[in-house]
Amino acid sequence: MELEVDAVIIGSGPAGQKAAIQVAKLGKRVVVIEKDALPGGGSLNSGTIPSKSLREAILDLTGFYKRSFYGKEAINRNVSSGDLNYRLQRVLEYQRNIILKQFAKNAIRLITGIASFVDPYTIVVHDSSGKKIHLIKTDKVVIATGSKPRNPNHVPFDDSTILDSTRLLSIDHVPKTMCVLGGGVIGSEYASFYAALGTEVTVVDKGDTMLPLLDKEVGAHFTHALSEIGLKFIGNKNVEKIEKCNSHAKVTFSDETSLEAQVLLFALGRVANVDTLAIENAGLSVNARGHIPVNPLFETAQDTIYAVGDVIGGPCLASTSMEQGRLAARYAFGAEAHPFPTFFPIGIYTIPEISSVGLTEEELQKKGYKYEIGRAYYYEIARNQIAGNDPGMFKILFHAETLEILGIHIIGRSATEVIHIGQVAMTFNARIDYFINQVFNYPTYAEGYRIAALNGYNKVKHKL
Repeated sequence: MELEVDAVIIGSGPAGQKAAIQVAKLGKRVVVIEKDALPGGGSLNSGTIPSKSLREAILDLTGFYKRSFYGKEAINRNVSSGDLNYRLQRVLEYQRNIILKQFAKNAIRLITGIASFVDPYTIVVHDSSGKKIHLIKTDKVVIATGSKPRNPNHVPFDDSTILDSTRLLSIDHVPKTMCVLGGGVIGSEYASFYAALGTEVTVVDKGDTMLPLLDKEVGAHFTHALSEIGLKFIGNKNVEKIEKCNSHAKVTFSDETSLEAQVLLFALGRVANVDTLAIENAGLSVNARGHIPVNPLFETAQDTIYAVGDVIGGPCLASTSMEQGRLAARYAFGAEAHPFPTFFPIGIYTIPEISSVGLTEEELQKKGYKYEIGRAYYYEIARNQIAGNDPGMFKILFHAETLEILGIHIIGRSATEVIHIGQVAMTFNARIDYFINQVFNYPTYAEGYRIAALNGYNKVKHKL
């Protein structure tokens, strides 16, 4: 079937969804092409939503936060994969229906198939058997195909023992032991989930710490919190060989040591989904890191083709991808648009969760700032005692002379929610005393801002 539309969006993940809806809101004809049978892209089907749903189910079903009231023995270690998958599938089904309703409401046509370029203005769509089902002529294209786990050919992946983050979601049991290769965001998140379930988890990385981009003090709190739930970390290791031995995974390292576990999670990076696009037919290519280069307007080397989300590289967040998709659609059709924000929060959904906005203490030191620190520990916050005494901390970095807030780092329960208070304050150039002079609901986690602000301000007030 031949079609003519104003825009083709390739990919139905967060970036593709928002691009398509924005194009429709501008009164244009738009088609979304999704290679998978289910809409939502990797974010919904194998990434952001499944991992966060899994996390919430684990915390709830294990009664994880009962520890402070009844001790570690109160945690339910008998949660099955069936229990977790039931919760997961309910969330995914609901989210898919929301996407389909939004597409229908905005007259967005969703085509299931594999898209590839014929030329910059023509897209051909094949079904899974290779049969051509559509030829689409378009004025604009937005590539929003996302990323997938980096799976080197020498790693013997299967569906039960040696897994990537997508395969891990399909296992039918909670393993007794797990080795996680990679201490980045994905590896750290899943490692903490399974440790909370009672799995004996060991994380191995070539670096000397997990989540190395964290503020170092926050990173130290994170490491301690993980050790409290039994997770082990081994740093400065380089993988030499991965193999399956007697239904177990075995990793041999360059120093000739080895590690065995019932399940291995390979979480050493992701790569852009460009393999089937035939982007060379549109005059495009990828850079040295395998991403499609774009300018600040998300235009590729072809000014009618845009690319957004993981396919263009960092920051690789669903939140930023959504805004990239929306802005690209507005740029494409000449609608008024603002530059893409360079100031936004980062959320890491480990157990405990972590969120930050602004600079780290190490970055301030490199830049030569005169700064001071305000801290509030979760044990000081009444809401935390009520909910279950979970370890955590607010860390506010501010200029020692002007009192300008320079960075906020939170580790602990609800960190990814309350970070937005700090984000808004920093956006409007608030000083540290802003938090002191306001009244916060009591008892709340947000109160941590006021406690941390008082702690920091008391260190500098005698100098002002």
